[in-house]
Amino acid sequence: MYDSPQTLLLNLFGYEQFRGQQAAIINHLVDGGDALVLMPTGGGKSLCFQIPALIRPGMGVVISPLIALMQDQVMALQQLGVKAQTLHSAMDWQTQQHIEQQALNGELQMLYVSPERLLSQRCLDMLKAVPISLFAIDEAHCVSQWGHDFRPEYLQLDCLQQSFPKVPRVALTATADGPTQAEMVKRLHLQQAQQFISSFDRPNIRYRVLQKQKGKQQLLHFIQSQHQDSAGIVYCGSRKKVDELAHWLSQSGVTALPYHAGMSADHRNQNQTRFLQEDGLVMVATIAFGMGIDKPNVRFVAHTDLPKSIESYYQETGRAGRDGLPADAWMIYGLQDVVWLRQRLLESEMDEAIKRSEQGKLDAMLGLCEVTSCRRQVLLAYFGENLKDACGNCDNCLEPVATFDGTEVARKALSCVYRSGQRFGVSHLVDILLGKPTDKIKQASHDKLSTFAIGQELDQKQWRSVFRQLLAQGMIASDPTVYGGIKLMPQCRPLLKGEQSIQLRLDRKVSSKAGKKQRTPVAAEDLGLWQSLRDQRMALAQEQSVPPYVIFSDATLLAMIEMKPINLAQMSHVPGVGEKKLDRYGDTFLGVLAEHERALA
Repeated sequence: MYDSPQTLLLNLFGYEQFRGQQAAIINHLVDGGDALVLMPTGGGKSLCFQIPALIRPGMGVVISPLIALMQDQVMALQQLGVKAQTLHSAMDWQTQQHIEQQALNGELQMLYVSPERLLSQRCLDMLKAVPISLFAIDEAHCVSQWGHDFRPEYLQLDCLQQSFPKVPRVALTATADGPTQAEMVKRLHLQQAQQFISSFDRPNIRYRVLQKQKGKQQLLHFIQSQHQDSAGIVYCGSRKKVDELAHWLSQSGVTALPYHAGMSADHRNQNQTRFLQEDGLVMVATIAFGMGIDKPNVRFVAHTDLPKSIESYYQETGRAGRDGLPADAWMIYGLQDVVWLRQRLLESEMDEAIKRSEQGKLDAMLGLCEVTSCRRQVLLAYFGENLKDACGNCDNCLEPVATFDGTEVARKALSCVYRSGQRFGVSHLVDILLGKPTDKIKQASHDKLSTFAIGQELDQKQWRSVFRQLLAQGMIASDPTVYGGIKLMPQCRPLLKGEQSIQLRLDRKVSSKAGKKQRTPVAAEDLGLWQSLRDQRMALAQEQSVPPYVIFSDATLLAMIEMKPINLAQMSHVPGVGEKKLDRYGDTFLGVLAEHERALA
């Protein structure tokens, strides 16, 4: 049907050029080679397997961990006229049989299945009776037992090499550090596969980390001042917090829905569908939400609690700005987050080796939060990538952090931990340093300590910041035997003995009044046209019961505003408008553009 990847890219998908390593990956797979592909979210991974699957003879099989992700990609392909289907457990038996029959009759170009479904004998037998063009293993980091999204079924996907030795396989992910990459190669028997590792950088995402003070108000101010009516995801550490925050945001004028594993499947699906199909909706969720969310116009991802690793943080923030337009990764975190995560880790019953690995990941996450230099450089370095110059698009680059010589105050804090017996929480320690004669202090005779009232040069918030940074640097740790208690770690000895100095960051004062400009993707004079195009897209999406971005992405609508096509020939050059979509929607959107021009005349 298509003689070359370039023709397919232009005529079917509506793009004139491949990006990054896409062309090299596609050509390698078309020629029958195996591949391991690491490409950031929004980098165009799906084209890397969709195009070879459509060019090679047979049916392409895509293994994906989530029903929502499979349905999304199948809907988008069907819009382009591709004969694609998905097989999953939520379908009734009759529908499943019908799709299997379509595959056996050679009527399908692409089939999406979950790993559980693929491994069933019935599915394997069916696939053996059908010519297969390639196998694509999406979200392949799920194979890693050290990873954050481990799925045991992924370990059995090595059967593909044994059962279908001549069919090319491609494993793809957006998130994998060195050990995870090695595990993917080993578990999936991809030792002979060519590796394509793209930059992990997402330059359109602005990273910002603030100390947590009044969490709910800070979040509300961020949304209202910069992202009013934007789609966004807010991650929380517990189900209870998700419910409370979603309710509070809704009462404060932000359209927000909850999502967590404690809700019924129907309720979760209903909220997810609304998030995908409506514009300007905020999903408040635990990390149970989002893997495989294909919505390209999520303008922000906010974390109200500290993620437990940089991999988790990178993957979750990667759900923002998949369309390449400006987006925000915003996070607040505080001392309690650090204490709570460390405590949970210490109390967990996981294997000691995994526990050490998790501790290292948490330490790296804390390092990213407390760094005073460019955050993007630290983030990319974690994945083995060297960014030579500071990014200019994170809070530390935009508003350089003030630091101070914290040697003296750090020594006072450490002495206070030691002299009070290494079993009290931070609030009590700060009260000692500030000389507050509380009942608890009097009861423990801590007003008699040499550290009582020696810290009056800092206020309560500043002392909490000092303790938070000492925790992050491993000088102190939470004691699992005493709830909330803080103890000294061996690393603090040189500092206590005066053999080492320490620089600490001077936390910015958080103001809820400071106004920030709304981040809109278009110039003020184009806002009317932007809204008209979105309204038209929404109307078409509702008619067909598909998400709006399946009709056209925000990036395509913005290209229409920029290029202002006046006929179908010009519209065909707009990125994202392929032949099928030109036929289906070209005249409709040209009408919206023409009406806007008439209104201006």
